[in-house]
Amino acid sequence: MIRSNALAALALAFAPVLAHAAPAKQPAAAEASIPFLNHGGIRDWRAVGDSTLYVQDQQGQWYRASLMGPAFDLPFAEAIGFDGRGTDTFDRFASVVVRGQSYPVQSLVKVPGPPSAAAAKAKPAA
Repeated sequence: MIRSNALAALALAFAPVLAHAAPAKQPAAAEASIPFLNHGGIRDWRAVGDSTLYVQDQQGQWYRASLMGPAFDLPFAEAIGFDGRGTDTFDRFASVVVRGQSYPVQSLVKVPGPPSAAAAKAKPAA
């Protein structure tokens, strides 16, 4: 009885600390894919920086592709390639080709659309 009371008191004492110890995790966005890559599956694309690319499929849905590393020529490219790596699908296993260099995709998620030009140029506050 004394031991259980002591454990209960200890648990109550640390409850506020434990409640704030770990922030709640946001659910991860579901990975997406764009079919018919080699048959006109991608309608449009827009680069935002050197490692983020917004891609639009033929139905008008936008996706954000995050690259595994920076593609320094991406913001200046007028044309890019999409490599499904043996499949007819653009997904997180595909690559983007910029001026002959291949950059693997880290993730591909559905988004409402690309950011506006003003939002894309704005830098987050430090």
